[in-house]
Amino acid sequence: MHPVILSAYTMASCLGRGLGPTRAAMRDGASRLIPCRFETVDLETYVGEIEGVDAQVLPAGLRHFDCRNNRAAEVGLMQDGFVEAVEGARRRHGAARIGVFMGTSTAGILQTELAYRRRAADGSLPADFDYAHTHSTFSVGDYVRTRLGLAGPGVVVSTACSSSAKVFANAARFLDAGLIDAAVVGGVDTLCLTTLYGFNSLQLLSTQPCRPYDEQRDGISIGEAAAFFLLERVGDGASPQSLALLGVGESCDAYHMSSPHPEGLGARIAMEAALAAAAMGARGIDYVNLHGTGTPSNDAAEDRAVSGLFGHDVPVNSTKGMTGHALGAAGAAEAVISVLALAEGWVPASPGTRTIDPALKARYEVAGGPRALRRVMSNSFGFGGSNCSLVFGRLGTAP
Repeated sequence: MHPVILSAYTMASCLGRGLGPTRAAMRDGASRLIPCRFETVDLETYVGEIEGVDAQVLPAGLRHFDCRNNRAAEVGLMQDGFVEAVEGARRRHGAARIGVFMGTSTAGILQTELAYRRRAADGSLPADFDYAHTHSTFSVGDYVRTRLGLAGPGVVVSTACSSSAKVFANAARFLDAGLIDAAVVGGVDTLCLTTLYGFNSLQLLSTQPCRPYDEQRDGISIGEAAAFFLLERVGDGASPQSLALLGVGESCDAYHMSSPHPEGLGARIAMEAALAAAAMGARGIDYVNLHGTGTPSNDAAEDRAVSGLFGHDVPVNSTKGMTGHALGAAGAAEAVISVLALAEGWVPASPGTRTIDPALKARYEVAGGPRALRRVMSNSFGFGGSNCSLVFGRLGTAP
């Protein structure tokens, strides 16, 4: 694939709003996971909430999109001058030449959960419930596209935890085909009862902040996030120092609906495909941001794939101990963290992890710290074996 410039990026998560608090947490090894007090949920687990989402008001004329997921999208869009950057791209390319590619898992399902509490005696949902604009999978893509005044292709991907990583691949294909000149890509997923009770029913929720790669790891901590990138083709004035998406790799191992392939087969195929797309070998990667959920089977499978490909030379870790697992938004949120690591020359910490499981072989770094990074990889692997790996670097480091 041709490299794609990262013209702007931002995120909101439990770490805070924008790149500033995210950058600080990466350096300080801070976690903002808190005991779950969400809605009516009665579970012993930890979550990562975006502060102030419920109080966020959508712009006039867009109130029919009102739900927690789209409010989170609005919070994310408002950070780091992202809306202004898209406005600049719209002036350069035209609204019809900018696509919107969003990833989400449960979208606005909380809105339906709330509507069900207000069912009429005959079981019908309340008349003011607007499924299309609040719950449907396309809702967040529709909201972002409308909010930014864009008229290019609109795509929403829902492949569980790889959703907002795979949108980078969709956007790159549209750009390579000449169908668009720029793309807004990202992911938004927010807390709801379905995911909290659903993962609890699978016995996958940790009773404390998640501990990826720890020998005592016992499950995930669910978080929420809204993360966005503005992608543009490499222009004549592009600097060798420009941050860029260099490669994307996808696979589907179809091993099991909720368990990874025990040898990490699909994960390895996705990583190898990303390296091939970036025209580089494994030695070209300086840090891998793992999917690293903190469940025994997921971490073990990913470790087999990563250590088999990179050996013990490349530092790796998971940042879900900071943010929780943002499900459909995890790919975009961890892409932001990976790009910040690249820009700052800093491997982020992995809070929560205390004693690394001696059965795992990759070079897992708990503390993080300064490091010269040329190219980094970010992994996102979803239920059903839907896998995606992204390679980021400076334009001048593209082979």
